[in-house]
Amino acid sequence: MSEAAVNRAGPAVLVLEDGTTFRGRALGAVGSDVGEVCFNTSMTGYQEIMTDPSYAGQIVTMTYTQIGNVGINPEDMEAERPRIRGFVIKESSRMPSNWRQREDLDSFLKRCGIPAIEGIDTRRLVRLLRDRGSQRGVIASGDPDPGPLVERARAWPGLQGMNLTNEVTCAEPYVWQEGLWRLEGGHPLLADDAGRNHVVVMDFGVKRNILRSLAQTGCRLTVVPGTTSAEAILAYGPDGVFFSNGPGDPDAVTEGIQTIRDLLDQDLPLFGICLGHQMLALALGGRTEKLKFGHRGGNHPVQNLATGQVEVTSQNHGFVVIEDALPPDVRVTHRSLFDGSVEGISLEGRPVFSVQYHPEASPGPHDSHYLFRQFVDLLRR
Repeated sequence: MSEAAVNRAGPAVLVLEDGTTFRGRALGAVGSDVGEVCFNTSMTGYQEIMTDPSYAGQIVTMTYTQIGNVGINPEDMEAERPRIRGFVIKESSRMPSNWRQREDLDSFLKRCGIPAIEGIDTRRLVRLLRDRGSQRGVIASGDPDPGPLVERARAWPGLQGMNLTNEVTCAEPYVWQEGLWRLEGGHPLLADDAGRNHVVVMDFGVKRNILRSLAQTGCRLTVVPGTTSAEAILAYGPDGVFFSNGPGDPDAVTEGIQTIRDLLDQDLPLFGICLGHQMLALALGGRTEKLKFGHRGGNHPVQNLATGQVEVTSQNHGFVVIEDALPPDVRVTHRSLFDGSVEGISLEGRPVFSVQYHPEASPGPHDSHYLFRQFVDLLRR
């Protein structure tokens, strides 16, 4: 970064609930916001991370040192707009270079009204969050007195007990036909073929690449708000139902859990990812708890217990299913090799399963794409 670029940037602060203050340079929108401060260890894919609706209510810290080097493009958006409360990085690239870029990181953050900070010791921040756990925090441009910001952070209720799905779900049902990105022509529009399996997607904050992966694998998709009842979903005559990812505490999404519980009375294939996985476990009688600092990154090893194969996965979650609380007819299918936590479940004798991680993820390898084929195979039984 040039000296001139540094001098043009004004000051900014990040203040945690324990009083720790980080001072750096302002990036993005002028202003402030409060949220849960978390970190993601991915080396690429900052645009997908920022626009993942599951990050609603959070101030995201990237552990990789330089962010913004390939700019921002419309094709990699995981939602219409980002829902993060703030963005924390070591250094932003002032000269992005990529044939698909349409704007730089700073312009994107400004346009979306998101305050950000750069130039802080992100390693120190991540070690603090790792040792003490995720903290509430305030990010603010300018050089304000940290005292009131600490009080603001402490006054924020935090994600535990918070239902954020209503902030990110769709307003009305819609049909999705876009497939996975191709070098030759971007995202193709797939035919609305009556022969394709019809899947209703419960949108709790769904990522677009999940929809693309389902469509590319052979599904005709109708996306409905997360508040849709089982009766209304069944009126579509679906071959199966998908429960999407999303933000906040799964225990707080009581309406969605009841809908899943009602759908379990039907003989339909059901598949959940991330928040959808947690809500399925709750609907089956299980419990969840908040992790100390969550699992967020593109490098998490998960073992498929049926095959013994280890998948390198992309993850973004702050809550986890408690294994000991699962009922006897629920089988753990995948396990984290970092901490042994539950990464997948299935219901014995039923076409019902879910995973905690993101098989669709960009960034991330393609180790877990078989899960979409597994779901489609159940639809065709």
